[in-house]
This record gives sequence, structure tokens and C-alpha cells, in this order.
Amino acid sequence: MKKLFLFATVACAAWSVGVQNTFSQGNNYNRYPQENVTGIDNDAIYVPESWELGLDSLLNSWQVRHYTQKMRNDGYRETRPISDAVYMERLSKLNTVIELPYNGIVRNCIDMYVDKRRNMVEYMLGLENFYFPMIEEALDKNGLPDELKYLTIVESALNPTAFSHAGASGLWQFIHSTGKAYGMEINSLVDERRDPVKSTYAACQYFKNMYNIFGDWTLVIASYNCGSGNVQKAIRRAGGITDYWKIYPYLPKETRSYVPFFIAVNYVMNYYAQHQLYPVKTTLPPATDTVIVNQTLHFDQISAILGIEKDQLRYLNPQYKRDVIPGDRPRPLKLPTLQAYAFIEMQDTIAKYRVNELFTNRTLVTDIGASDNAKIIHRVRKGETLATVASRYGVSMSNLRRWNGLRSNKVARGKALTIYVDNGGHSYASNRSSSSSSSPSITASPSSSRSNSNTSDRVTAQHKKQVGTSTPYQRYKVKSGDSFYSIARKYPGYTHLDIMKMNNMSKNSLKIGQYIIVPKV
Repeated sequence: MKKLFLFATVACAAWSVGVQNTFSQGNNYNRYPQENVTGIDNDAIYVPESWELGLDSLLNSWQVRHYTQKMRNDGYRETRPISDAVYMERLSKLNTVIELPYNGIVRNCIDMYVDKRRNMVEYMLGLENFYFPMIEEALDKNGLPDELKYLTIVESALNPTAFSHAGASGLWQFIHSTGKAYGMEINSLVDERRDPVKSTYAACQYFKNMYNIFGDWTLVIASYNCGSGNVQKAIRRAGGITDYWKIYPYLPKETRSYVPFFIAVNYVMNYYAQHQLYPVKTTLPPATDTVIVNQTLHFDQISAILGIEKDQLRYLNPQYKRDVIPGDRPRPLKLPTLQAYAFIEMQDTIAKYRVNELFTNRTLVTDIGASDNAKIIHRVRKGETLATVASRYGVSMSNLRRWNGLRSNKVARGKALTIYVDNGGHSYASNRSSSSSSSPSITASPSSSRSNSNTSDRVTAQHKKQVGTSTPYQRYKVKSGDSFYSIARKYPGYTHLDIMKMNNMSKNSLKIGQYIIVPKV
């Protein structure tokens, strides 16, 4: 099982790693020199060249452009140097379960946030109130340290649609295989890795599993980056010592910076004011509610009826990748509170709005001779075989066997056979020959041509009589939401195939404003 993460969108680090022992290659990293404070700072901090692209992604995201407002221009900030003693004192005062020690690596990571990425920090300070209450609740329910919430900043910069080059997605940056392993649905329409609630509970399960292995939260955090296999390998190489800072030299270089960045985020999100960092003002919905949807809906339907921006729907429900909520099972839909109440009252109206236009995929393609055609019962007479019955009604012998559960072509005299006959959507010809006078009449079904059958010829002739040149026509202008099915329902006795034949059209290719021929009533 492999888990890869890209931290490009966070403006701090992008590391692609495997849960067991596999790393992706080819990442280009910038090296930042470190001050030797504690004697452990011999390596450079590894951050991705895609750092700038990640920052651009954050600042140009929809939620930032629409729901944040800078409180001031980036002007004065404290320039006096802060001593190591001050950093150590501030970190020691944080009420945490996870150890947050200080050294030169941690200091450099802090500096990268408070100096090089001040704008990013201010935006995340403004956005955290939207996500952290939900994350804190999940962590609390699972008995996990509250400070683990800050991994979402290291992972995705609080961007639920963040997607790495390695295929990791969501606030917690799960790759496809790990998301599946932790019970998240991932398909063409839904990606629950992007669901803040679902992915947070999956991350909680991961933390609990790893803590059962290592019994140390710093090692759990390291494993979240490089995988448990690589942490265990580092422990073996260090002689069995289970101390992150002791196994530090044996960890992958990317992972050596991961825990320091986590410590730096804990510091910055608590002491931002001391660095003259100002949270952006947000106008995100002050209150939201979740409703349960039991049918397929499109965001266009919800947006139009409830008067809510489609982009906001996407932001509140990032797990629906193509603006469609599948109706195969009950699914959550997060809405601003007022719209949530309105949705409950207007759900039927929403479901009917532009439904034929927005959902054009066919849910059923009728099998030839299937149940949409006319059903008759034929009792086998003396001298009749399955072949003669099939020929008489213009159906295949294989269909006759399937409809009646027959394993061979033998059929006993007097047996009642169920037959589905395509009759062009109208009554079977009443002027049947005397040889067929005992056969029952049949009605209404979609039509298609049959060959090599006298019965089929009679059906076709009757069809021409009813919908042919003698039928009076009128023009009809196609409107939004129209289909041959919906139009045919306006004219009793006619099917959608009748209307298509009148217009010499073989598929449902109607366009708004187009004129077609329909029966005159």
C-alpha cells in the first residue's frame, strides 16, 4: 500500500512518498541553508521548486477570490531579531500532547512562513475557522491530539481540491489506493478524498493505526509523510532507537523537514500576532447545514432554484467532481443554513428543473423484443414448431427460448408461449388472414423494421396507414427540456419513435428553436 503527498500547494514542502518503502523520483528541490543551533542542523531544508505554483494556486482559488478581504496592505512588520530563547519559550507554552522541540531546522521553517510566505499565512488564518471546528470535532471523537489539525496546512494549505502531481488529493492529500483502503469512494463523479469530513475521519483512523505501531506521535507524523516502512527502516538503522531526532539522519531527506514544518505551523498559527501577521477577513457562509439527497441532482438545478452560486456549491461540496450528486444512495449536500431549509421545501421542484437537458445519458436501451414491446400469449398448435412461431411473429428463435425459459427448440403442442412483438406502436393489423384469426390483438410499443415475415409486412402497412401521408401534421418548435419522449406524451396514441419517423430522424438530436412535425390534434 502506497501513500504519496505533494505539498506544493502549501508553500512549504512537497514530498512524494510510499506508505511502505516506495518513493517517487524526479522532484526538484531547492536547498535552504540552516543555522547550526543545536548540532543537528547539518542538512538543508528541502522544499519544492513548485512552491510558487502552489502559492499561486492558493491565492487564485475561488474561496480566496470571493470570500476573503485583506485587512491591510503588506507594510510595516517587526524586523528586530527574535532570539532562540524566545522561540523555545513560546513553543513550550503551547498546550500540546505532541512534543514540539526547537532547533535550527525549526527556526528556518518558521522564518519561511513569517518572512517568505506572509500572504499565504494570512489567508490561511482567515480560512481556518471554516475547517478547523469540523477537524477538531473529529480528532476529539477519536481521542487524538488537537494539534494534528495543523497537518492540513502542511499538506494542502486548507485547499480541499488540492491535487498533487503524484495523484494525492484533498485536505489530507490521500493517494487513490490509500483513500480506497480507508473506505473512501473514488470514481468518475465522486472523490471522497476531497470531502473534508470523510477524509478527516480517514486520517484519524490512519493516525490511530500508526500510533498503535510506534507509540510516539512524532514518528506517526513522520510516517504520514514517508510511510511506516521507511520509519521502521530508519529505526533499525539507528539500532532500534524510537526517537525521531535520533533516527533523523536515517530518514529520507524530504521527511527530515516534514516534522520541523509541522512544528513551525503550530508556532505560526499561535504566535502570528507577534510577527504582525493579520488574518484576512472572510465572508464565507456564517452557518451551514447538511441535507441528505436521495436522487440524482445537478448543481445547475440547485443553483438556479435556490439562488446560490454554483462556485459556492462546489466549494462547500468539493467531493462532487462533475457538479453531479449521484442518486444511487443517500448523499450529503452542504448548504448555507437558509438555503438548506429552502432545499427541503423545494426538492421536487429542483429535481424536475431542466432534468431532460442536464441528464441526457440513457438509463435503458431496450432489447429487441423486450418488455417495452407488445406482449402476447400464443398457444402452440398441431404441426407448429418454434421456428414457424418465430417466423409468424417476426421474432428470433433465441428470443423465444429466452422469454420462455426453453433450453432447446422443441416445443410441445398446447404450450403457451410468451412473445414480445414490435408492432410499430399501434394495434396489430385487424385484417389478418384466416390462418391467424385466432391470435389475440396487441397494442402499443416502440417500433423497428422486421424482414422475411408476412406478419411484419402487415404491421408495417398498418403503421403507414396510421402515421403515414394521411395523418394531418402541424409544426412544433422545440423548447428547452424537450425530448422526443416528452413531446410524444402530448399526443395520445403516438410514441417517441412515431415522432422520430415523421421527421425522418434516427436519434434524439433535437435542438432548442428547431421546428419538427407532430400530429395535428
